[in-house]
Amino acid sequence: MSAASSPPTSTPPASATSRSVPRRPLPVLLAGAVVGVLALSAWGPHDRLTWFLETVWVIAGLPLVVLAWRRFPLTDLLCCLLAAHAVVLMVGGHYTYAEVPLGDWVRDTFGLDRNPYDRFGHLMQGFVPAVLVRELLVRTSPLRGSRWMAPLTVCACLAFSAVFEMLEWAAAVAGGHAADAFLATQGDVWDTQWDMFCALTGATAALLLLGRAHDRQLAALTDHRIV
Repeated sequence: MSAASSPPTSTPPASATSRSVPRRPLPVLLAGAVVGVLALSAWGPHDRLTWFLETVWVIAGLPLVVLAWRRFPLTDLLCCLLAAHAVVLMVGGHYTYAEVPLGDWVRDTFGLDRNPYDRFGHLMQGFVPAVLVRELLVRTSPLRGSRWMAPLTVCACLAFSAVFEMLEWAAAVAGGHAADAFLATQGDVWDTQWDMFCALTGATAALLLLGRAHDRQLAALTDHRIV
C-alpha cells in the first residue's frame, strides 16, 4: 500500500490524553482575604511582639502553600479551614487572646470567669491541623484506608499542641512578664492542660464531622491530578 493510500493519522489533543487541574477561584479569593486581614491586624495591634508571635504561622504558611500549589494543591475544604484558622490567629494577635472583644462579650453574656477566645483558638488548633494532617497522610503515605489513620492524625495534632505549649514556655522564660499577653493564661494554673484538651477535642470533632466530605474532595482532586 502506498503512502498516498494510507489512512491519515491524527494526534489526539493534549486535553484528551492528560488531565489538568481545573482553575479554582476559591483558593485565590481566600488567599487574598487572608492577606487583607493580615494587613488590618498589623495596624495598631495591642502589642507588636505578641502580634508577630501569633501571626508568624500565617506569615510563613501562606507563601509556603502558594509556592507548593502547582505540585501539591489542597482541597477546597482544607483551604477554607486554613483561612478560618488564620483569621482566628490574626484576631488574637491584634487584640491578644485575653482581650478579644468577642470573647469579652461571650464571657459577660454567659457569666464566665475568663475570656474564652483562647480556648476557641486551641480548639481550632486541633480542628484544622487534623484535616491538614489527614490530607497529607492520605496523599503521601500508605495509610489511606487504614484504621490507623484517625488515631495517628489525632496523635499528630496533640504533638503539635505540645510543641506549641513548649514554645509558649520558651517565650515566657525569655520574655518574663512581657510574654503574658502571648501566654493568655489569665491566671489559670491548668491553662496548659486545658489548651491540649481543647486541641484533642477539636481534632476528634474534625475527623468525625468532616471525614466523609474530605474523602469526596480528595477523590475529586485525584481525578484531575495524579498525586
